[in-house]
Amino acid sequence: MSKIYTEEELKEIAHQLANPNGEFGLVIADNMNENNIGMTLETIKNIGLNDNDQLLELGHGNCGHLQLILQQARSIHYSGLEISSTMHQQASADHRAEVAKRQATFRLYDGLHIPFQDELFDKIMSVNTLYFWEDIPALLAEIRRVLKPDGCVAITFADRAFMETLPFTKFGFNLFDLDKFKTAIAESSFIMKSALKRAEYVNSKTGDPVLREYWIAILSPENEHTKTEKLLTP
Repeated sequence: MSKIYTEEELKEIAHQLANPNGEFGLVIADNMNENNIGMTLETIKNIGLNDNDQLLELGHGNCGHLQLILQQARSIHYSGLEISSTMHQQASADHRAEVAKRQATFRLYDGLHIPFQDELFDKIMSVNTLYFWEDIPALLAEIRRVLKPDGCVAITFADRAFMETLPFTKFGFNLFDLDKFKTAIAESSFIMKSALKRAEYVNSKTGDPVLREYWIAILSPENEHTKTEKLLTP
């Protein structure tokens, strides 16, 4: 039988999903890594990592998927950003070896200002963080700043229709369907090259098995060629 959560408990789950902290945050993070691994693997597969790529991930959680990323090609360098000090500390501790070998870097950030130089990354990805972006145009501009001109971005998010079935998403989540996401991208310096729809059964944060439909949006920087594509896109 599913547990009945109080409103306060649902608010705490929502808060921890946005910014895991403390002992409960570690539990939530383990659950997120398990439930998000399918979305993460599909994102990694579709972003197309190549030898020597510099990859940035926004919101890596405990980064239990780091080895899966490093196995995709030779000499990948991974950089991870987190707003959660708990997740930053756990990922840094769990992956000391990769950090020592200069295969990975973990940093804290404020959710808006990306602490890296211009045009550093070949690929940028983020899975299940879009709902918590406080200033979407500004963060997209920052992502564009640190992305190489021929780079690409993968933003993966669960569809609004699915998210609305979860009792905690009414507390602080900004939900998206594909049309709403397209509107956000249309106002940015990116063009959406593709939107891949996927579905999988997962256990919800409240313990119930549910069918989750989600999108992997592949973005490219806008240039003279893609500006024309953008204008012609309905």
